[in-house]
Amino acid sequence: MKNRISHRSLLGLVWLTALPLILMFAGCKKEDSPTGPDPIVIPPQTTVQAPVNLGTTNGFVILAGSLISNVPTSAITGDVGLSPAARTAITGFGLGEVTGTIYASDDVSPAGVPAMLTAAKGDLTTAYNDAAGRTATDIVILAGNLGGLTLTPGLYKSNGSLEISSGDLTLNAGGNANAVFIFQIASTLIATADRKVVLSGGAKASNIFWQVGSSATLGTTSVFKGNIMADQSITMNTGASIEGRLMARIAAVTIASNTIVKPTP
Repeated sequence: MKNRISHRSLLGLVWLTALPLILMFAGCKKEDSPTGPDPIVIPPQTTVQAPVNLGTTNGFVILAGSLISNVPTSAITGDVGLSPAARTAITGFGLGEVTGTIYASDDVSPAGVPAMLTAAKGDLTTAYNDAAGRTATDIVILAGNLGGLTLTPGLYKSNGSLEISSGDLTLNAGGNANAVFIFQIASTLIATADRKVVLSGGAKASNIFWQVGSSATLGTTSVFKGNIMADQSITMNTGASIEGRLMARIAAVTIASNTIVKPTP
């Protein structure tokens, strides 16, 4: 494994020269310890974040703008919505794959579907902007790879891309079932094959919000938690699963033999 911090820092050290907290990390070599490095735990934040209000998007597990594409067979629990694109841009779904309703902007029955989807897309933009605009004096700035980290509730920001690649990411609520985690990501979010987001200490997927400035990709058989709000697109590769929501403001949501479950409030 690569070093989790820069050559000028010790493993697991958080640079506190000024607020916001600045975390520079990248891994330690496999031979550093017979059993590998100890988990890195970032000091807890004192600012308590309120949940992002998802508004009328709450019932959806997939919401997209231009395309929703599925390679069977997926298992989806929750509603699916596409707007402003028409139903012809929803492809690949067979009978029994969706426990919920599939809506498109050109549906004429039941009455009111186009307006409902327009409202949901508007609420998605509002929620996206809310998450992107959150601030805190003790915000933690992340860079690069989150694999192997344990994070506590709070606000996390990346000025570039984030990935979960060299290990699993643990989100520990510390016994607070209402704890909120918000991630502001300027560019892409990537979870590589087989990587997991692990919840501990009572953390709930419904209280995890990933605001992604461009696109998100969940690798083959990865296990993800939380609400992904991407400005552009979201892709789930074969066998990946998520407890949460896939919401793309502008472009497509593409899935392939995935399990998608709406999170428990």
